[in-house]
Amino acid sequence: MAAFFWGSLATSAASAQTFQSYRCGDGTQFVVGLFQYDSRAHLQLDGKAMTLARRLSLSGPRYSGSGVTLKMSKAGVTTLKLGRRPVTTCELT
Repeated sequence: MAAFFWGSLATSAASAQTFQSYRCGDGTQFVVGLFQYDSRAHLQLDGKAMTLARRLSLSGPRYSGSGVTLKMSKAGVTTLKLGRRPVTTCELT
């Protein structure tokens, strides 16, 4: 899975500043890549690679696009919202 994800981004995993796997309370699992010179978040979610744009937020990084919102608070809480589903809290795996 990781090889497909990084290959689809046309960039090497070695340039990733952060590459983390998460599992959410609703059972959703995803991998996020944050790159040093890219303000976007790159996700592997439900077998699909997607890029989320960074949005202005005072509470910590927030990324959204394609009906997905990822929030990473300064307090260390990560949440994911998919379409019309309720917000779910996620933990590093």
